[in-house]
This record gives sequence, structure tokens and C-alpha cells, in this order.
Amino acid sequence: MYRIINPWRGHPDYNCFGCSPDNPHGLHMEFFEDGEDIVCTWHPSRHYQGWINTMHGGILSTLIDETCGWVVTRKRQTSGYTVGLNVKFRKAVSTSEPQLTIRATIDRQVRNLLFINCTVTDSHGEICTEGTATYYLLDADKAQKMGFRRCEVEDESK
Repeated sequence: MYRIINPWRGHPDYNCFGCSPDNPHGLHMEFFEDGEDIVCTWHPSRHYQGWINTMHGGILSTLIDETCGWVVTRKRQTSGYTVGLNVKFRKAVSTSEPQLTIRATIDRQVRNLLFINCTVTDSHGEICTEGTATYYLLDADKAQKMGFRRCEVEDESK
């Protein structure tokens, strides 16, 4: 698994709720490439509670959406935006869960639409939440105007 270098760092308008390390209210997600998958490990806390000791469904949906967005960034080397998100909550997630693993992979691409499957598993490896996202892929010119250049991983020889 290789850490993905965040291509947005240093952009003056970058303050993503999901992945900006500098957003004081954000999730501070980091991503890794594992073969065809994009993976994030994330640690819940009471700040993201919906019901008592239970993760908020909107936060779980955000974890899925953000990870799918990084599939676009790394695997298609462009930017895009969500045009569809379908989430199935299979099992409640405790805010005291030590770690969640979010894993997303491409299902298929139809012209400029990318269909992505994603799962959220708990520290025991049980799938708690599943999602499918549809992303509209921007062409290179539009992505570049938004500040996107290229998304790399850390040196594989490390």
C-alpha cells in the first residue's frame, strides 16, 4: 500500500471537509493506493455522533463519498464531482470503534461517468456501510482550471 500525495495541499482555496488536514472541523482523511483500491483508515469520535455512541449517517456517507472522490483523483488523474450517491447502512457504527476502513474501487466507466463501489468496515472486518457513487469526470482543461495537476503516490521504494 502506498500513501497518496494530496495534490490539493498548498492551493489557497483548499479547505475540504473530508480531506484537508488544515480544516479544524474536518475529518482529516488520508488515502492509500492498494492495487486497484483506494483505502482510508479513520478513527471515529464523539464529535461525529448522531445518536448516543452511534456514528451519524451523514458522516458515514461523507467517508464513502470522499473516498470515491479520491478514486477519481488517483485512478483517473482528474477531478470531478458527485452526481449520485447511494448508501446502505448495514450495521450501526459505534463512536468508540477504534478504526474504520473505507475501501473504494471502480465498478465501470460509461463515457464521462465513473461508477464506484465502496465499503466501510469496522475493526473486526465486518461491513457496516456500503455505498455506490457516480462521479462526473472533468476534462483535463476544466480540472486544471480547478488547480488539479497530477496525483502521485509516495516513492514506492520506501
